[in-house]
Amino acid sequence: MRNPRVTVLLVSEEEHVKRHTAAPLALLGNAIRGALIGVVETIPGVSGGTVALVVGIYDDLIASAHHATSAVRRLVTGPDRKASFQEEFRKVQWALLIPVMVGMAIAVFTVAGPMEHLVTTYPEQVRAAFFGMVLASVAVPLKLAGLPLRVLDIFIIVGAAVATFCLLSLPLMRLEPTPLTIVCTAALAVSALVLPGISGSFLLLTFGLYESTMGAVKDRDFGYLGLFALGAVFGLIFIVKALRWLLTHHHRGTMVALAGMMIGALRSLWPWQSQEGQLLGIGDNWLILLVFLALGAALVLTLFVVEGMLAKPSVQQVPDQPVRQETPRRAQY
Repeated sequence: MRNPRVTVLLVSEEEHVKRHTAAPLALLGNAIRGALIGVVETIPGVSGGTVALVVGIYDDLIASAHHATSAVRRLVTGPDRKASFQEEFRKVQWALLIPVMVGMAIAVFTVAGPMEHLVTTYPEQVRAAFFGMVLASVAVPLKLAGLPLRVLDIFIIVGAAVATFCLLSLPLMRLEPTPLTIVCTAALAVSALVLPGISGSFLLLTFGLYESTMGAVKDRDFGYLGLFALGAVFGLIFIVKALRWLLTHHHRGTMVALAGMMIGALRSLWPWQSQEGQLLGIGDNWLILLVFLALGAALVLTLFVVEGMLAKPSVQQVPDQPVRQETPRRAQY
């Protein structure tokens, strides 16, 4: 009779091979997904987590980031550093994670300057386009949560939307880019990277560090960027651990909460705003901005179609018994 423990190890090894032997087309597709995430992260009001949800890699990114950070932690703290590190390292979907990170980096360093110019020169048009994109994207977490919605789902959506709206209504500040403020703000901004609806760029704008950060990227100020990366690592470790636990134990509740956050985040993308971020009434140019809004929504629909055409062998799921053993069965909430 086959030892059940041996069977589990064999299945896990098959998954490991499948994840790490992705076709070139899949790697290119993941790099494109990463580039899309990187582009929107340079725009205040739009979250890269929203794009990750739209292109279908959100859960896989959170899981891979969780295992990557756990591998580093086990290597440092133990016990059994080498074996524990290798165990977590093998669970990372590198064929997904590496292309996404490379695509993000290329996009950020390429479009940071032009995006800053667009946001400054055509703020209403840019906000209108991304208002349509985020509005259309709300359907994604709702679909992943499972329809129809329940009464509790409605309460969670409304609560998350109100909380996000209030957070994004905070008055703009003007912090000096000292090492401490750069590290702390980076930790918050990168947390927003993985939370659909909350924009890391918008948080930088709220704290008054958007222009200095975009300038550091444009001018290759590696001293500033090094401090920013340090804060980003700390923030990413914390938020990834928390999201991994929520997605594992309360997947449905987490998804409807993310949908509510995306709805509340539309506050920062309302086309008519003052320079201080105060909401204004609909202006005379509403028809033109409506066209941009429709174009943004159409772009999201196009992403749906493209995502369906791209092969994703690197993120296909196969039986993963070790993960099921180490975490309880998902609950509804």
